[in-house]
Amino acid sequence: MIKQTKDGLLIQVKISPNASKNMILKDETGVKIKLTAQPIEGKANKALVEFLSKQFKIPKTSIEITKGDTSKEKTLLIKIFDDDKISLIREILD
Repeated sequence: MIKQTKDGLLIQVKISPNASKNMILKDETGVKIKLTAQPIEGKANKALVEFLSKQFKIPKTSIEITKGDTSKEKTLLIKIFDDDKISLIREILD
């Protein structure tokens, strides 16, 4: 789910750590992101931010985990207001 707010884009994702490679999967239940990092000491969260930063071509500081720090289900705030970047993010995740 992607929701536009005054602070940026809110995105709900499900994380799957310990994967063989980093990838974004989409299905009827939503967006699932596979990460090679282990869910230890915030490594998966850090890997998530770095991976999405590269995919969306935005700075890591523009991505904030607002909910689900220790959960597989996370809500991310993408603090971006450029229409081209928003279109790119929607294209990747929708």
